[in-house]
Formats: sequence, C-alpha cells, structure tokens
Amino acid sequence: MSQLLSITGLSAGTEDKPILHDIDLTIGAGETHVLMGPNGAGKSTLGHVIMGDPAYQVTSGTIAFDGQDLTEKGADKRSLAGIFLSYQAPVEVPGVPLYSFLRTICQMRPELKTTARKFRQRVAEVSEQLEIDDSFLTRELNVGFSGGEKKKIEMLQLLLLRPKLAILDETDSGLDVDALSVVSRAVEAYRADCDGALLMITHNTRILERLTVDETHVMVHGNLVESGPASLIDEIDEHGFGRFEGALGEKSEA
Repeated sequence: MSQLLSITGLSAGTEDKPILHDIDLTIGAGETHVLMGPNGAGKSTLGHVIMGDPAYQVTSGTIAFDGQDLTEKGADKRSLAGIFLSYQAPVEVPGVPLYSFLRTICQMRPELKTTARKFRQRVAEVSEQLEIDDSFLTRELNVGFSGGEKKKIEMLQLLLLRPKLAILDETDSGLDVDALSVVSRAVEAYRADCDGALLMITHNTRILERLTVDETHVMVHGNLVESGPASLIDEIDEHGFGRFEGALGEKSEA
C-alpha cells in the first residue's frame, strides 16, 4: 500500500512551550490508525500540526503528504491537498448559513465541483444518513447547536469532502449513545465509500468497535513511545497507560 502521510523527526509547540518531540509516523493510503495516550500527552497538538494550525510552530522535522512536502504550507493548502481535521469543540460561525458554507468548501475542491441541483441532492442524502433535519441547513454554522449536533455536522462535512486523510480528534467526546451511533456509522461510511485513510485520536474505544485498525500509536508527554497492532487498544483498556509512561521514564533516565 502506498505511503500517504510521512512525518519524520517532527518537533513542535507554541512560542514558549515545546510539546511534540521527534515524532516519526507514517500512514498508508486507506489505512486506519489510532492515536491514544493520557490527557495532556500532545495527541490533539499532533493533529493540529499535521493540519497546519498557525497556533503551533514546527521547530524541526518534516510533514510529507501524498508526495508533497507540506511542512511550510498553510492549512488551506493542506485542506486542498486532501487532509481533514475534526475538532474536539467545533467553533460557532455567526452569519454563515450551514448550507452556504458546505457549498463553498466543496466548490474549492476541483474534483468535487458539481451543479447546484446535484449538490443539493447529495447534501440531502448525507443529511438523511446522519439524521440531520433539513432545518439545520439554513441555520448559522454551529450557532446554538448541541455538542452532538456539532459532531454530526462535522461528519456531514467529512462525507461531502471525501478527503484522502481524515484526522478525527476526540470525535466521540461527550456524545450520548444515539449520537455516538450516528458518528460511528459516518466513520464506517467514509471508510467504505471514500476508501480514505483515518487517524483516530481518542480515549474511548467504543467508536473503534466496528473498525478494522491497522496500527495503534501511544503518545506520552509529546513522545510517540510505541506503535503496534490493534491489540494495544485492548491492553490500554485493561491496564491503562502506566506501562508506557514507565517506559518513557526509563528512556529519559538512560
């Protein structure tokens, strides 16, 4: 399988705080990877750095995607290249109707351009699949939406944009059982219909139950301390992150 994302020797952080340390990570086209770790490990930071969030600065290393070096590229260029990032807390955008936003972001991708009629049909199909009422499409983007509704809207964007790589950052956080089921179905649909690669950043393994995981990564204090098979998820479920935190401490002492 061809290599889609290649991160080499990546260190990054904010202006006054280093967060990520010498990260190496590769994801092949169509693969599903899971990134786990305790709170404050730097998992979300890695997702934002891959996406090109200007709040973080890369101090060393490279990010290559689909054969292009994106290390110095902005988030817009990375999005157009086919990277998608969902947020733990999607922002509200007053004054921007949801449907207009969806139409605009899809029109920016040449391969997704279509007639207004076909786009309306596609939005209607995906909205029904995600149990999103038509009335939401005329509302301002995320304004007044519940946490579960915001996550559904992100899944709507995911299925419309059909990215090559989707980074889902704690997409299951704070969801009730019904909303989690809808989001899980959306993730399955993305994998089945788009054959895109997936990087799941999560604490909760429920959303992984119906996915075939190719590789699991564990991050502790900004260090990627171990990568391995899906069985690592079961180990973490049963024993937590103690072994991995201990391994990092031994490495630091050495």
